[in-house]
Amino acid sequence: MPSLRAHRLSFSYSDASQVLIDVELCLTPGWYGIVGPNGAGKTTLLRLFAGDLAPDAGSLRIEPRGATIAVCPQAVEHADAAIQALADAEGGAARRLRGELSLDPAELERWATLSPGERKRWQIGAALAAAPDVLLLDEPTNHIDADARALLAGALAGFQGIGACVSHDRELLDALTAGTIRVERAAARLYPGGYSAAKALWEAEARGREEAHQRLRAEERQLRRRLGEERRAQASADAARSTKRRMKGPRDSDARGLLADFRVSTAEARLSRNVGVTRRKLEKVSAEAGEIELEKAVGRSVFVDYERSPAPWLFLLDAPEIRAGDEGDGRPLLRDVRLGVGRDDRIRIAGPNGGGKTTLVKALLASARVPAEKVLYVPQELGEAEEQALVAKARRLPPEERGRVMSLVAALGVEPGPLLASARPSPGEARKLMIALGLGQHAWALVLDEPTNHLDLPSIERLERALVDYPGALVLVTHDRAFGRSCTSILWTVAEGEVRVSSDDAGG
Repeated sequence: MPSLRAHRLSFSYSDASQVLIDVELCLTPGWYGIVGPNGAGKTTLLRLFAGDLAPDAGSLRIEPRGATIAVCPQAVEHADAAIQALADAEGGAARRLRGELSLDPAELERWATLSPGERKRWQIGAALAAAPDVLLLDEPTNHIDADARALLAGALAGFQGIGACVSHDRELLDALTAGTIRVERAAARLYPGGYSAAKALWEAEARGREEAHQRLRAEERQLRRRLGEERRAQASADAARSTKRRMKGPRDSDARGLLADFRVSTAEARLSRNVGVTRRKLEKVSAEAGEIELEKAVGRSVFVDYERSPAPWLFLLDAPEIRAGDEGDGRPLLRDVRLGVGRDDRIRIAGPNGGGKTTLVKALLASARVPAEKVLYVPQELGEAEEQALVAKARRLPPEERGRVMSLVAALGVEPGPLLASARPSPGEARKLMIALGLGQHAWALVLDEPTNHLDLPSIERLERALVDYPGALVLVTHDRAFGRSCTSILWTVAEGEVRVSSDDAGG
């Protein structure tokens, strides 16, 4: 049976810090998800599998010898020879694959204008057509809609070799994978099952660590009390002995005094030993408790003083048509749009790429009936100047507000100190800070266009929990159905020039 084995695999880009240490893995045919925080080493592990990087220590072996490996990176810039070969092939297997992925060979003539999802389908189709022994995918569903995701998942499910997929798409991971590699803190550990099943296992481990941490902290408090009592007893004994020596009279018997001194010395030695033993126990327990890493949680306390909008409607949009373009001077995209967002509404906007979701959001913002400072809008991408302005704004906040915002930033997986000191945050850090500003400053409405862009899976789940607790109105554009369904109850589907409103239970 084909296999991919890593034995004590270690890798670093510099001597300063190691990316992976002593990784032990054994992969057999089937699909494996690779998940973890940004920068943890997911893509590095994929490149080690591909042979693009050589390990610093340990070994990585693929059997049988000469096994073929195909790699699909995130970006698809050009239609390479493999893609052209798939388009030109006349055999039944190629035709079936093109049908499964809804690929039209004529599309290659307009490659520069194809959407990311269309390019991704060609890239993965070409890799599958080559029938490799190992297929490696890096974020295959970035920027693609639900229909494209379903086509990819269906085609990938038929792959018979060893597949490894770096992804933050929980829906794809659950539908496709039978094992999950969690990369975190220089370790890579394989859990059985798709993402949801694997997550349940490591969350159970985390609960065990939390319980162990609480037990150790309770023992630590008890030992501190005991150490204080023993030190006071020791000090009291020392004081009593000094007093007795000063009060010793000329007629006191030397023998009697020596015996008393021996008894006191024995008691003092016992007290000293007790203090030493207790101190060492305390140091050990404190060290063990400090080694347990606990996940920061988004506290509901940040919304304790939240005051919702006095106006029942935050946005009211009544437009015979909505046109494309920033100035609305392009072609008509949507017709007869009559929509409102109430102060308690939780709305997800879904639909195919290019259907007009972002255009609808901009028209909605223009229809706001509340002050602009009470609405947080997070676009799909932020410019450098906007990212720098966010950090400057956070620095200027009053202490109480800044504390709320920074607690949210920490809960979303960013260290507040380095962030506030940075000249320019990363795209992911900037998005987290922008969302934390809206939540921490108690905005009446959050309007988020693909907020999970540039976020890793742990950050997406932390953001999800924060939005579930947020008490204001939420308008959310996202291709991540699991994320959207957890936060919203109303679905606006943008398709074929219309906006259809339904409950967000069936999903779109």
